[in-house]
Amino acid sequence: MKKIGILLLIIVLIPFNVLAVSDTQDKLISGAVSGILIDASSGKIIFEKDKDKEVAVASMTKMVAQIIILEEIEKGNIKWDQVVTVSKNAADMGGSQIYIQEGEKITIEDLMKGISMASGNDATVQMAEIISGSEDKFVTRMNKKVSELGLKHTHFTNCTGLDQENHYSSAYDMAMIARDLVVNHSEILRFSSLYEDYLRENTKDKFWLVNTNKLVHFYDGADGLKTGHTDAAGYCLAVTAKRNNLRLIGIVLGENDSKIRNTEAMELLDYGFNTVKMNVLKNKGEIIKKVKIDKANKKIVNIALKDDLGVVENIGSKGNYKFESKIEDIKLPLKKGTNVGKINVLNNGKVIATGELIVNENVKSLNFLQLYFRGIKDVVSGNF
Repeated sequence: MKKIGILLLIIVLIPFNVLAVSDTQDKLISGAVSGILIDASSGKIIFEKDKDKEVAVASMTKMVAQIIILEEIEKGNIKWDQVVTVSKNAADMGGSQIYIQEGEKITIEDLMKGISMASGNDATVQMAEIISGSEDKFVTRMNKKVSELGLKHTHFTNCTGLDQENHYSSAYDMAMIARDLVVNHSEILRFSSLYEDYLRENTKDKFWLVNTNKLVHFYDGADGLKTGHTDAAGYCLAVTAKRNNLRLIGIVLGENDSKIRNTEAMELLDYGFNTVKMNVLKNKGEIIKKVKIDKANKKIVNIALKDDLGVVENIGSKGNYKFESKIEDIKLPLKKGTNVGKINVLNNGKVIATGELIVNENVKSLNFLQLYFRGIKDVVSGNF
């Protein structure tokens, strides 16, 4: 009878545990039309709900505008302290705004604050005009950027996210856009993490900004990213948070209420942080290889890891990992920090993560005389 009792207990417990996990997922973002949760470093999907459904996404559209703005900053085409004159077209924009006036002088940094914190349509259109000359040309560039990211369920007809025919995206596409933003243009977090700040500081027209994304104030580790709301889109949110080296990105679309949106977004992040972890396998700066380079002022050059290298695992599990490094043809001279290759993490023969390899010091070419005297020294010392 004891054996029968134990067997019955096992039969009862196993389905219960499976159902408990399933029930947790079924309850996530129940009020949303669609949504997704990913690991930012790898893009791994942790949870999804109708991820490819094409819907209005309101001001989350502005994340693509932010990518383009940051690209222009990185190229040096525009500068944060650059002062621009507000156009009538930008000043006349309705919806969410920072109330810039025609003819007003304002810095690009203040415009970016207005986009990132207050979701200003006027600030976004003004930046579109600065970069591309007109909103229409800027929107063409936005759609080109989406195409470059390989996204199939997004098309924009304006740069603000105001309701318009043929303007849509999906939870998955929004997650990939958000990932590109925080991974490749991380300066966005300098703006999106602020709960409150000011425009036109140190002037008589000082203007108080409060972030429309309340999670940056209330949720542990949250530092972005973008809210959205229109009649067609409902209440939307792209949120990112980082804890213990793990950065998650959550997308919630089509909620009926902003408070429910925020609550369900926090529950989505909680699920992620309670389900997966980041296992850091190698640390930033760790020497991966020592390479001999002919005609260099250093006979042996250290090849190091540019950033921490880790993999996302389910909590309680661990993979059997192997490493494979590839060094490119190295050409002198080399500046400290130059990318010279990559290292792959493999699990069961499949690449699951990749890190960049760099030289951790300056390496110069030797001239003919330097090579000649080195050769003599090697002969004398027996190092040849």
